[in-house]
Amino acid sequence: MTQTAARYLPLLLLAVAWELAARLNIISSLALPPLSSVATAWVDLIRDGELIDNGGASLYRAFMGLLLAVIVGGGLGMAMARVRLLDVFVNPLVELFYPLPKSALIPVTVLWLGFGDGSKILLIFLGCMIPVTIGAYNGARGSDHALVWSARSMGASPIRMMWDVVMPSALPELLNGIRTALALAFILLVSSELIVSQKGFGYLIGYLGSTGSYEGMYAVVLTVAFLGFAADRLYQLLMQWLLRWRE
Repeated sequence: MTQTAARYLPLLLLAVAWELAARLNIISSLALPPLSSVATAWVDLIRDGELIDNGGASLYRAFMGLLLAVIVGGGLGMAMARVRLLDVFVNPLVELFYPLPKSALIPVTVLWLGFGDGSKILLIFLGCMIPVTIGAYNGARGSDHALVWSARSMGASPIRMMWDVVMPSALPELLNGIRTALALAFILLVSSELIVSQKGFGYLIGYLGSTGSYEGMYAVVLTVAFLGFAADRLYQLLMQWLLRWRE
């Protein structure tokens, strides 16, 4: 209990410093409204339903894009590690797109799928697939060759070998890749919604900022931050549960 309190003490100190800096006019309240006013605006956004409606749209886009990235990227990475021809053709593409700023794909996805959910889901899918693919690839390449040969000699089919032998070996690296993709999903989501959207967290941040409702704008920003924080903590618990067999 004491360790948990100490871990989150910096957040409490940051909140106190924020409130004092605004109340004492150390920082202009126009640039940084008091945290108490931000909390009041957050309650108003919840009561009006705006935060829930826009949040629901954003979380749907993030979940679908990330889910597709995990399915496609995980399967592709493990297949690349086991099939030499696929590795030769696909690996250069992964290396090419890995350093590319993913937000640069926003105009492309809008051009392809318009301003609706599809373009945001596609952007998150394309951006998140790369770290998932790399994690699955590195993990699968590190699988025990003796176990692979044993499975082959016992007549295991490629799919059975992939599921029973390669997947357990690749799981730690794959899960780390998914964790990276989880954080990236929130970044891409808000970035795309700020530019080309009429609904979602990013849209709400831009709208409130343009109308001078800075307390509400900060409330939405903090909501996204805490949702990302909570998602990462829950995912770490899931990782521990999935990897408990290693202990």
